[in-house]
Amino acid sequence: MLVLGIETSCDETAAAVVQRTGKGGSILSNCIHSQIAEHAAFGGVVPEIAARSHLARLDGLITQAMEEADCNWSGLDAIAVTAGPGLVGGLLTGVMTAKALSASTGLPFFGINHLEGHALTPRLTNALEFPYLLLLVSGGHTQFVEVRDAGEYRRLATTIDDALGEAFDKTAKLLSLGYPGGPQVEQAAKEGNPRRFDFPRPLSGKEETNFSFSGLKTAIRQTANKLAPLSNHDAADICASFQQAIIDILLDRTAKMIRQFDNVHGKHDRTLVIAGGVAANKAIRLALEQLTDEHGWSLVAPPPQLCTDNAAMIAWAAIERSDRFSPSGFDLAPRSRWPLDEDAAGLIGSGKRGVKA
Repeated sequence: MLVLGIETSCDETAAAVVQRTGKGGSILSNCIHSQIAEHAAFGGVVPEIAARSHLARLDGLITQAMEEADCNWSGLDAIAVTAGPGLVGGLLTGVMTAKALSASTGLPFFGINHLEGHALTPRLTNALEFPYLLLLVSGGHTQFVEVRDAGEYRRLATTIDDALGEAFDKTAKLLSLGYPGGPQVEQAAKEGNPRRFDFPRPLSGKEETNFSFSGLKTAIRQTANKLAPLSNHDAADICASFQQAIIDILLDRTAKMIRQFDNVHGKHDRTLVIAGGVAANKAIRLALEQLTDEHGWSLVAPPPQLCTDNAAMIAWAAIERSDRFSPSGFDLAPRSRWPLDEDAAGLIGSGKRGVKA
């Protein structure tokens, strides 16, 4: 099966062609245009600028992806497009493009949940068997999810306030490190002292497996204000201490979740997958790899270019779903919020409107 994928949920415009090869897949092309330069002056993504950029560049990227994959429309089996969650303007651009291509070529199209793309990426890259435990860490989501099959997910824990990626971005903005925030904080942390500041580790020591980052963000702001004006050395130490606090929080929650997962599944199906933009952080990957080794688990982390937004994961998700689900209809509408687990209770950060519980 050969699928064209389209991704326009935030500030990357992407198109890719992916083919199923045995249990895994082969990425024949993966074209991405990053809008970092267009948003840098604002310190974050401006939805209208993002939507206009998607509209201007998507057609060219699709053509590029098809050419690099050396395929034509008659060789494709389907079209896949991110239908949510994300910025509605960008999602509309992608969805309407996919519908137009489907109408003109006769190819079926699949509206894909962006989070499902992340969840299924290790099946593309590692031919990983179901089930497995997913730690999804991105700008909008921080969750533990049991991945049972394509379209079958159970959310085990989430953040009760802010997402981890947002905490990285807000810290970078507070310290004037530039955009995007995550890589800037990681780079600055390499030069800093992770023990200079004892930042809080919210909920640590409790049996709680949910996350909380708002208190940590407050502590960062208070420290920065107290030390102002900040030297480069101060900023590096704050970043290093912040990143160490994040690592400690993730290790605490992951160790608890691993024990819970073992109690349900026994001593098999013991794989932790880390996915989402924050999964590209090398210090976090290393710490989780050491933790999983200690517990007799394995860690699967997709290549960094497949952790951030990309269309290859969207195409692959459509390939996976085609075995169990029908294509989307032309009445498909983009969704700004779209949880993987539709039956989960609403929690802030879960991708589903609701109240804190």
